[in-house]
Amino acid sequence: MDHILVVDDDPNIRTLLRDYLRDMGYEASAATNGTQMKQTLRQQKIDLIVLDLMLDGEDGLDLTRELRRENAVPIIMLSARGGLLDRILGLEMGADDYLPKPFDPRELVAKIKVVLRRTRAVPVENAPHAPHAQHVRHGDASAFVSFAGWRLDTRMKQMLSPEGVVVSLGGSDYRTLRTLLDHPNRPLSREFLLEQVFDKDHTPLDRSIDVCVSRLRHHLKDSARNAALIRTVRNEGYMLVADVSHEA
Repeated sequence: MDHILVVDDDPNIRTLLRDYLRDMGYEASAATNGTQMKQTLRQQKIDLIVLDLMLDGEDGLDLTRELRRENAVPIIMLSARGGLLDRILGLEMGADDYLPKPFDPRELVAKIKVVLRRTRAVPVENAPHAPHAQHVRHGDASAFVSFAGWRLDTRMKQMLSPEGVVVSLGGSDYRTLRTLLDHPNRPLSREFLLEQVFDKDHTPLDRSIDVCVSRLRHHLKDSARNAALIRTVRNEGYMLVADVSHEA
């Protein structure tokens, strides 16, 4: 039974979502603020966090940024502000998906299912432009993937830099990197990456993949202007340029 943590300072929303999620077969807990959220994370195993953007004290963006330094738990961000900028900011901080308020709880459950499914799956070696690539479980993949002096731990979803520094990755960043590593030295279209990482079709204004690549370049110290590892391929998408090795 997946355990969902709802973090919202509105008691009505907390109660409604907690009870609805339990009715839908999930284990569900609730927290009022970041302090309670961190306490729950220390005491219990949480599979996904539903996090409100507007909280008293630390807001959802600050908490997401803090979580991503040491924790890869999937995050769905909620906000009464449904603008594109807020959505992009949430994704930039490391959220896996975004849902504007008001919303139907059934839509939230649908997003929870999608996020949990894709965070537990990685793409197999399919053609990068295939319309519907298949997936395998993380447990069926290599435990470690090495490239350009970096080492990715696929179980902990974190990288070890050539200098020995540990870098934790958010769910969408991890899946973007895994997809690039599964198809090294080959340009991958944004459409393909969007489907693999977010399970959704491409739209002209969707910059989700660009945000993920930007964060990965920052982690890898691979500046966009002089990108050596993750290169932008004009009119195609992105390509990881490196020799890749897998370890059991």
